[in-house]
Order: sequence, then structure tokens, then C-alpha cells
Amino acid sequence: MKSLHSLSEAAVRQKLAAVRCFLLDMDGTFYLGNRLLEGSMDFLRAVERSGRSFAFLTNNSSRGTEHYIRKLAGMGVSIAPEQMLSSGQAAAMYLRRQWPGKRVFLLGNDSLRREMEAYGIPLDQERPELVLVGFDTSLTYEKMCRVCDLVRAGLPYIATHPDFNCPTETGFVPDIGAIMAFIQASTGRKADLIIGKPHGEIVRAACERTGLAPSQMAVVGDRLYTDIQTGLSHGLLAIMVLTGEGTVEEIERTGVEPDLLFERLSDMIPYL
Repeated sequence: MKSLHSLSEAAVRQKLAAVRCFLLDMDGTFYLGNRLLEGSMDFLRAVERSGRSFAFLTNNSSRGTEHYIRKLAGMGVSIAPEQMLSSGQAAAMYLRRQWPGKRVFLLGNDSLRREMEAYGIPLDQERPELVLVGFDTSLTYEKMCRVCDLVRAGLPYIATHPDFNCPTETGFVPDIGAIMAFIQASTGRKADLIIGKPHGEIVRAACERTGLAPSQMAVVGDRLYTDIQTGLSHGLLAIMVLTGEGTVEEIERTGVEPDLLFERLSDMIPYL
């Protein structure tokens, strides 16, 4: 395992030297629930002192950028809108690039609808040309029947991210992966494309947003199968922290090894 226990200080510094931007997961990495994790602010200050930048990267498409900016502000963290990238925004960027002008049926919350409109994506629930499924917490059976009809009819079918469950302060709630499983059970179809971590389109969106190549960025998070796999699959430095879901035992059990492993964000500071 490529942890501080198995790499020299020089080797850790060398791995971090090429990083110009840190893409940070949020819950379990930077904060936990509504509480900043110890050392998170110190890490941001150290990143900025080193001449690097940071942005927050989330798969959750049930909330808009403005929600996360307000939440961070409530914790004393002020960021610009361009420092926040969600799978919903990445989906809008993809649709604008690959399907310009195409009418989109959206299964998602009002916040995702507003993000689509901000990117100029034409939404049409009656005569769509493709389907975009997000994490819709206002889901109804009527909505599910409609989206299944459209998917069954063969329209291109895109999903914002793959997560089956979303963590909350009281446990887990079904996420978009559960919605996609419903659609597959009814129609026999999986999504043609998934945008969010660990898939490549969200990396492409991050490159477009930052102007950097994948090799100039690090993805930092607490989940092996989303955060770390994103880095390993798409050429970013994959840095795992142990303040959230992931554990050393999980790394050993799965054989999926991050490039670097730290207890928490602030443990990186001496190597920046």
C-alpha cells in the first residue's frame, strides 16, 4: 500500500509535485454531516499558499451548486461557483457538447432543472429526444412510468451518477442507482452513459473547468469505488483519506490501492 508508512517523504512530495488542482470529495472527506473535519480549513490554506488550487467534486445531483456554496459558507468556507462541480453540472456540459439543441426529458429535482436551464439545455417532458435521469427526491410512480416508457421506446438514456445509496445523518436513503435498477427491471435497459464518479465524463468536465490535464489533478476522497477509482481509471493522482467510509481493511480486501493514503486532509500539508 502506498501510504506514508511505505513511501519516503521525498517520494510523497514527488507524487504531489505535479498536482496543480485538488478535486475534493465533500462528505466524509472535507466535512461530516454539518461539521468540518479537523484540519480541513488548514489544508485549503496550505494548498493556496503552495500556489495550487482546489475544487469540490460531488456525485449528488439532487442538490444544486447554490446549496453546497451556502452549506460551505455556513461552515466558514467561501468558494466561487467555479470551484464547485457536481455530476448534474457535468451532465449539462456533456449534453451541451454532444447533443446540442436536443430536447431532454429530465427526471430530477427542481435544482437540477435550474442547472440544465443555466447551461441552455432545452427541457421537454412531452416530446423529448433523449432521457436524463438524476437523483430525484421528489420521485413519484407517475414519473417512473413515464421515464420507463421513454427508455423502453429506445431514446438515448443518460444518468448523472451510479450511487445506489446516499448517506444521511440517520443512515442511508435510496439514490439514483436504485432508480436505475427500477428502470432496468421494467425495460431491460441499463443507462447508455453514466456521467459521475468513477466515470470519465466528470473528469472531462473537471478538465474543461480547470484548463488542466488529468495528470495535473488529484482526486481526494474516502470511497474506493467512486473517488479512488476515478483517479486510477482516468489518470489523476488518487488520494484516499480515512475520515469517512473507506478503511485500510477494505483496501486490503479489494486490492484497489490509492496512490497515496492519509488519515485526514491536513496530514498532506507537510508534503505540499
